[in-house]
Amino acid sequence: MTKKNIISKRYVTTATLLAVMITAQAQLAQQPKLIVNITVDQLTTENLQSYMPQLSSNGLKRLIEKGTVYEDVSYPFQPIDKASAITTIVTGTTPYYNGIIGNTWFNRKTGKLQECIDDPDMQGIYTTDKASARKILTSTLSDELKLSTKGQSIIFGIAEDKTSAILTAGHAANGALWKDHYNGGWCSSSYYFRTAPSWLTAHNNSHPLDKKAKVVTTLPAETTDIALLCVDKEMMGKDEVTDLLHVTYDVAVPPVVVDTKKKKNAAEPTWESRQQQRYQEIDKEIGRLVDSLEYRIGKQNVIFFITSTGYVDEAPYDYQQYRIPTGTFYINRTANLLNMYLGAIYGMDKYVEGCSKNQIYLNLQQIEQKRLNFSEILNRSQSFLLQCEGIRNVYTSEMLLTSSAGNIQKTRNGFSPETGGQLLIEIAPGWKLTNEDTNENYQINSRVSYFPIIIYGAGVQPQKITTPVSIDRLAPTIAKSIHIRAPNACSALPLF
Repeated sequence: MTKKNIISKRYVTTATLLAVMITAQAQLAQQPKLIVNITVDQLTTENLQSYMPQLSSNGLKRLIEKGTVYEDVSYPFQPIDKASAITTIVTGTTPYYNGIIGNTWFNRKTGKLQECIDDPDMQGIYTTDKASARKILTSTLSDELKLSTKGQSIIFGIAEDKTSAILTAGHAANGALWKDHYNGGWCSSSYYFRTAPSWLTAHNNSHPLDKKAKVVTTLPAETTDIALLCVDKEMMGKDEVTDLLHVTYDVAVPPVVVDTKKKKNAAEPTWESRQQQRYQEIDKEIGRLVDSLEYRIGKQNVIFFITSTGYVDEAPYDYQQYRIPTGTFYINRTANLLNMYLGAIYGMDKYVEGCSKNQIYLNLQQIEQKRLNFSEILNRSQSFLLQCEGIRNVYTSEMLLTSSAGNIQKTRNGFSPETGGQLLIEIAPGWKLTNEDTNENYQINSRVSYFPIIIYGAGVQPQKITTPVSIDRLAPTIAKSIHIRAPNACSALPLF
């Protein structure tokens, strides 16, 4: 290719990207009355493409055909789970700043695991759960919208689980609603309400509960129903002040409910068929939610942003059967061995407080009382752990706090000095991590699960963008579309 052709090609590419940006900005120039942020937990591009022929023409197919689609999206940190992913979506930054490193982590004060939204100072409304958004260390989209409108915007986070509902709602929302999996009613927290809204009480009273069920499952249709009821009763999208609705669906395959009346020889549905059914159910509900809100508020007044949590809880594979390298790494046993090793050097004591997932928490108070060199302990611990089978690398908290090397950037982004441990262990792919003390058990998977961002609604024109993008760019994009500031730790650029 000649130099002239290269320059010409670059000019065309730059001109094309500029045209896309100008078009996108023009599309969202009108201030919408309602923004709907839909997150589908564990949705992947691979599965979406696989099941696309079985999906309805009114659901995701329509949004993909008529909306702006970023096809290759990923998360800028690891490891990823529901809580860390959702918080990144609404804060526009990684766990390093927002503090939510996962669904759970080790609590140094209690010596036990805690959920990221646990809050003993709050009371549950129609639930025994005590929860709040206090552990999010930065502002969220909901917070910034409340600040911008001086509290006039109406904001709700709705999901079948409390983690998704509360994390999307953030600190300043009007409410977070989820379904209590033990009593079957839709519930919330005193963090948002003094008393339950009358319409929520009426809804629970009109839906008798199955008191025989030990654990209540939630159908995607129920999440849509409560979201639409909330929009109606809270008068969302009815004035010129933009409101914000977060809705989370879960595409993960639910457990099989055993039918005791079924014949013993009757075949149970396969995992693949149940996953396909789940995609079809959520596809149908997204279509119903879009249609219903466009009818209520007007197509010209609502914009939808649809994305994913970007990870997949896969069923464990039997790698050993096919001679694929594998093994089991016991994090609790390793932590105990490390404590014995440090005791042999510095005198017997409790140097390790606990562990969670792939992180080991050192006893900082004890180390300080004994006036030991913390950096030396970290280095000795790292050297010891690297000799253990199944470990590929060990990162110390000092390394993650001081280094900006590209090869550890994703690990650093997934770490938080407030909630993380002092030693982060990278376990070999294919190995299983087990914690016998906390019953944590999962298989290590380093694959990147790509997923889309779909923008659909008022003035949005159909276009497909194949350039890879990071999910932390979604929050500033939504903020820009409604002319508010991005969350206060967000440094990523808007998508357009």
